[in-house]
Amino acid sequence: MAEETKEETTLVKHTGGCHCGAVRFELLAPAVVNIWDCSCSICVKKQNKHFIVPNSKFKLLQGEDILSCYTFNTGQAKHTFCKVCGVQSFYTPRSSPDCKGICPHCVDPGTIKGEIVQKFKGEKWEETFEAKGGYATFNKQ
Repeated sequence: MAEETKEETTLVKHTGGCHCGAVRFELLAPAVVNIWDCSCSICVKKQNKHFIVPNSKFKLLQGEDILSCYTFNTGQAKHTFCKVCGVQSFYTPRSSPDCKGICPHCVDPGTIKGEIVQKFKGEKWEETFEAKGGYATFNKQ
C-alpha cells in the first residue's frame, strides 16, 4: 500500500461557489482530493464528479436563499443548485447524508493540487456502495 503524502492528509482551506457568485462556500479538505466519478443516472447527466467532506468541515458563506433542491428515487441525496445560474457547486450525497459532495470544478483555483479519481458504478448503487467499503470509505477526506 502506498504511503500517503502530506498533500493527501493535511487539510487546507478551499473556497468556491456557483458561476454567478450568488452561492459561496468554504471548506477544509486535503490539497489532493479523492474524486468520485459516479455513473448513476443523474451523475452521468450532470457530470457530477465530486469529493466528499463532513458537514463539520463545510460552511455555506452566502446563498442559502438562492439554492434550489432536486431529489428523486430514495430522496436521500439532496441535489442543490443555484436558482440564478443553475450550477451545482455542492450537494448532499446519498452515500454520506452528513456530508457535502463538492464539485472540484467549482472550487476557486489554486488550492486543489491534485485529484485521485475513483469510479463508482452508481447504476448498481447498493452493491457498489458495499463493495467500495460503505460509509467509512466515502467519509475519508
